[in-house]
Amino acid sequence: MTGEARRLEEVRNRTTHWRRWGPYVSERAWGGVREDYSANGTAWDYLPHDHARSRAYRWNEDGLAGICDRHQRICFAIALWNGHDPILKERLFGLTGSEGNHGEDVKEYYFYLDSTPTHSYMKFLYKYPQVAFPYSDLVEENRRRGKQAREYELVDTGVFNENRYFDVGVEYAKSDSEDILIRINVTNHGPEAASIDVLPTIWFRNTWSWYPDAIRPSLAHVNGDAIVALAEPKYGQRWLYCDGEPQLLFTDNETNTERLYGYPNASRYVKDAFHRLLIDGDRDAVNPAGAGTKAAALYRLDVAPGETVTLRLRLNDREPGVMPPFGSTFDDLFATRRQEANEFYDSVLPARLSTDSKQVARQAFAGLLWSKQYYHYVVKDWLEGDPAQPAPPRDRRSGRNREWTHLYNSDVISMPDKWEYPWYAAWDLAFHCVALAVVDSDFAKDQLALLLREWYMHPNGQLPAYEWAFGDVNPPVHAWAAWRVYKIEKKRRGVGDLKFLERVFHKLLLNFTWWVNRKDAEGMNVFQGGFLGLDNIGVFDRSAPLPTGGHLEQSDGTSWMAMYSLNMLAIAMELANHDGAYEDVASKFWEHFLNIAHAMSGGQLHGGDGHDLWDDEDGFFYDVLHMPDDSRRPLKVRSLVGLIPLLAVQTLEPAVLERHEGFRRRLEWFIQHRSDLTGNVACMRTPGRGERRLLSIVDGERLRRILSVMLDEREFLSPYGIRAISRIHRDQPYVLGVNGNEYRVDYEPAESSTGLFGGNSNWRGPIWFPINFLLMEALQKFHHYCGDDYKVECPTGSGRMMTLWEVAEEISRRLASIFLVDANGRRPVFGPVEHFNQDPNWRDLIPFHEYFHGDTGAGVGASHQTGWTALVAKLLQQSGV
Repeated sequence: MTGEARRLEEVRNRTTHWRRWGPYVSERAWGGVREDYSANGTAWDYLPHDHARSRAYRWNEDGLAGICDRHQRICFAIALWNGHDPILKERLFGLTGSEGNHGEDVKEYYFYLDSTPTHSYMKFLYKYPQVAFPYSDLVEENRRRGKQAREYELVDTGVFNENRYFDVGVEYAKSDSEDILIRINVTNHGPEAASIDVLPTIWFRNTWSWYPDAIRPSLAHVNGDAIVALAEPKYGQRWLYCDGEPQLLFTDNETNTERLYGYPNASRYVKDAFHRLLIDGDRDAVNPAGAGTKAAALYRLDVAPGETVTLRLRLNDREPGVMPPFGSTFDDLFATRRQEANEFYDSVLPARLSTDSKQVARQAFAGLLWSKQYYHYVVKDWLEGDPAQPAPPRDRRSGRNREWTHLYNSDVISMPDKWEYPWYAAWDLAFHCVALAVVDSDFAKDQLALLLREWYMHPNGQLPAYEWAFGDVNPPVHAWAAWRVYKIEKKRRGVGDLKFLERVFHKLLLNFTWWVNRKDAEGMNVFQGGFLGLDNIGVFDRSAPLPTGGHLEQSDGTSWMAMYSLNMLAIAMELANHDGAYEDVASKFWEHFLNIAHAMSGGQLHGGDGHDLWDDEDGFFYDVLHMPDDSRRPLKVRSLVGLIPLLAVQTLEPAVLERHEGFRRRLEWFIQHRSDLTGNVACMRTPGRGERRLLSIVDGERLRRILSVMLDEREFLSPYGIRAISRIHRDQPYVLGVNGNEYRVDYEPAESSTGLFGGNSNWRGPIWFPINFLLMEALQKFHHYCGDDYKVECPTGSGRMMTLWEVAEEISRRLASIFLVDANGRRPVFGPVEHFNQDPNWRDLIPFHEYFHGDTGAGVGASHQTGWTALVAKLLQQSGV
């Protein structure tokens, strides 16, 4: 067992709290819903970047390469100043939703290079220009550019010319669960000596300004030493030891009301004091008494060309004099923790993986683990306001999230992207957990269970979507993720966690019932759901009232529910191995699946007309527009909406059917006596490979027809995976006229040209990892039933025949190639950016974007979405290629 594996065991057994401290500080707390107390919900404008340095946050903190405890009472991060910037660099800068030509977008270069699951070792890199940061240039030029133009990035401004920048690397190593060693390495890549101020900063999240009787923590200078003493009500005493002779600075984490609002400050020393000291030269900004709730160690460095200067700090609960904080063991511990990290990932990743593949996988896991964040949001308090603060506008009580007053979030949660999406999203989290399960299945299980707890899940059974609108609807993939995490852990440990599986199953029953009762408009097993995470994929905004009236019969919404039924069936069958009562529940989900699959294929239920979402002429599934006059019109957009029906597939092993005789009898009865339900779905009568039975919306012939489109390189199959929309819509856009207005869908392989859903995501052509991952899994399940004799042409028209397992492997290979060095020595993810493609100090720093160009594989959208894009690590780990 590796050292990191032992630590994970200690966490599991609750003997040592190795995860108490971690990278739980957000990259951005400004411009979000929780800090927005405006009347009309203009979150980006209410607390912009320019206010962030001066305003105490209400809900959670942000910082650069930050860490904190799991309740975010104590925070640590770095701040930087190159002598030219107009703003002390305490947090990452980016554009707001209205400033970016494709919505919000971080405009910095930072990289999560390593992390173990317990955060016993972590490594972060930030590239800091030596000239003034071009804030205005980035805002003005991106605002000037239209949606058809490419985004204007930091590297385009010229600030990295002649390599005039610093690499600022931050490493953390834990000696034990309460002793954190910190090493900051500053490297000058420029041709001349350059100066930089580095301010390792420690502070308390402001928990005292909102309630009259709150206890205030304190920081103080230990006289004569570069030591900051912390006194915190929950954690008691701690000390931050600073190597060398830095100048210690103190202030309070309080709002500078004088700067922001023009009225006197409640505290003499306020949050932006260090900025005012360095940039404005205001020596009175900091507390000369050496006390406060925010402190920094100011290191003023002159770094020669090519030189690296190292700073050392240590945060722990040992009083001064008990141990030498910076003895010879300090650097030895970093070497030990790095070696243990190497050993841990050697045990996770196949030895036959190439060095480059291992590097990609490890950075993907690092990004996933660094993207944990303390997330705090109490909706009732947010709507009503705090006792010690002015009452917010009454209009808020009829605004955003007003129906979620039960929600009380105060947990460490896996985020999609801690700058662009510093809030959890239900379906994103499901995919995070599948990748997390490879390295830390306990944390993955805890995350899935957390969203089902009564202080998250709505009393009616709905899961919270995301903070901008908790009531929106995400695809119901929670059961799938729970089942996958369970199986991943069972394979690794040899035993499954049945308590976890049973626990989530009972809560998922409530969510499944919510879907059935709320999202089936006519009670005919054809489901809606709105945008369902696919933002702009439809002809219309699928979350808004249709311009035609009526409603959409959604191919994807209905298919997700068929998949949900099969996931619940699989879980029920597993639980039935230990409690026969679950056989009856399994039968119920089997019946749900049959009714949904039957409805999608045009079946008639309860005397009603069929709702056929299958177009036999095209060999494809489409959304159908159900008009107020009861007429129906298919919306013939070739998109993932028509591929998602493939995801509703499950095989039943003969041994399982033999073990559950009651379920087998009911299955056989349905096949024998309800041919009206089973006639239009995959054949369950004929055993497949290994005597398996198949449960699927599509039979072998429909599968072949859909795959002929999906695997056509002129349509969905890109050199880098499956596109969200067929490429045929580049030359043949789908156009629909309604009441004199034209609605259209074009193939757009990169950024969106519309402002739908903020315009920062695009499902009209790019490659998205989550659906690609599910499609590969579905193909493997079909192969499990069909066997090696069932082959399809891949790519379509190539004459090359493959089994469905081989097709899944081919898609996996194409997806992984986005990040791997190609025959020309370039990584497709970098696109045309030469700094990344050519410079040895950049070319192995891999960004894991939100989605990828449908033709070139270049990264698009959020640049650090190592939430679901970390699935590439799972692909590399399971394929070994």
